[in-house]
Amino acid sequence: MAWATSCVYMSEKKRTSLFRYWTTRYLIILCIGLFVIGIASSYWISYSETQKRLDFMRLMAAEVADRVVDAEGRVKMAPFLFRIVDSRQASLGVNYKPIMMILDEHKQPVFGVPGPFSGELKRIAPELVEADDSLSQFELARGDEVLFVKESIEVDERVVGWVMLFTPQKQLIRSMTEFHLLGIMLLGLGLLGWLVIYLLTKKLSQPIQDVADAAKQIVLGNYEIQLDKDKREQEVYELIHSFEEMAERLRLLEMMRTELLAGVTHELKTPVTSISGLVQAVREEVVSGEEAKEFLDICTKETARLQKMVEDLLDFNSFAVGDIRIRRQPQNMQELIREITHQWKIVQEEDKLSLHIENTSDPIRVDTDPLRVQQIMYNLLNNAAQAMESEGQIVVSLTASADEVRIDVKDNGRGIPIEEQSLIFERFYRGEDKKHIVRGLGLGLSFSRMIAQALGGRLILTESTASGSTFTLILRK
Repeated sequence: MAWATSCVYMSEKKRTSLFRYWTTRYLIILCIGLFVIGIASSYWISYSETQKRLDFMRLMAAEVADRVVDAEGRVKMAPFLFRIVDSRQASLGVNYKPIMMILDEHKQPVFGVPGPFSGELKRIAPELVEADDSLSQFELARGDEVLFVKESIEVDERVVGWVMLFTPQKQLIRSMTEFHLLGIMLLGLGLLGWLVIYLLTKKLSQPIQDVADAAKQIVLGNYEIQLDKDKREQEVYELIHSFEEMAERLRLLEMMRTELLAGVTHELKTPVTSISGLVQAVREEVVSGEEAKEFLDICTKETARLQKMVEDLLDFNSFAVGDIRIRRQPQNMQELIREITHQWKIVQEEDKLSLHIENTSDPIRVDTDPLRVQQIMYNLLNNAAQAMESEGQIVVSLTASADEVRIDVKDNGRGIPIEEQSLIFERFYRGEDKKHIVRGLGLGLSFSRMIAQALGGRLILTESTASGSTFTLILRK
């Protein structure tokens, strides 16, 4: 019950398109990345602007300190001092004016530019003079952050006063256009990134969507699909190419399945009809004596043929699920092949078949299942006989290397057409010429290949031309 509920839940789970899924996630990642870049850039801009303003204030404080001392070594405000400060401000491209305060040697303010914090700055100015020279920022009583620089006024190596410059931190932030430029840049990057993501994801998802639509057509039974194979991306090209190959293979398998149903029906119906008619003729005494006996012999052969077809179907079902039992035994392959070919030749009714065996002089020993090897060899020999229409020569050759043994079965029959060679090991497949001449289910070579694989070997079509075919069974030592 829980499993059924889970399946229902999974089937009802909302799905989203590949295009929307990845576009959304790429956009989220892009926004997070731009946000992180924006935060880091903001800190850097703020730090750079702070340092730039402090440098300007130090330069201005040093210049003021040089110009506020008269000839007698006393602190005195020159009338042109503010013009000099304004000109320096204009030449450096600075659009703000710091609050300036000048103290005498007794740490008492002798000059101060009016400002929002003038009163508190005058009060704490003596303390700031005593502060460490590294102090460049402090906090006022009401919480405002203020940038601060000081420069001593010296005459003959004697300090006669101090120049102090102050700038509110919030004024610094308000004056920075870099943040506006940063915002515009991040917005532009975000729009550009989203556009690139949109176009690339659309381009990537479209072929996959086309393949998904084609798969739906295959489910409906339409195997004639058309996909755009002119793709530069290697993976997309391989996907489309592989899918078209799969569709063509499914079309062939569907055609083979249809032919199988018709073929199996025909192959099973024919002996049943023959047996029924012959038995009825004998039972109703339409025939008698030797003729009745001949009819019964025909019934026996048709029954054996029918039984063989049913056994092939049952064996195929077992083999298809991997139920192939292997009983390995040490075998002398020369003696095994000689015995198998001799037994096969005895039961052949045609005398026009010539069977020749080519063995090596040295003994070849392999651990294998002799009954399974016999099944494969019988199928290959029967196919060879059918290809020659019961007249011709079959050559069975045995060779060995350090790791494997090769058994070649060669005939001089009509050969297999090139367009059919890739399909001969498919289950239920029968060639166009063969299906009209030989009765069967088309399972022999498929059986044989599965048995060879169960033995740890291979069964391949080595060669097939108009002058004959060669099948090779390869077994590992």
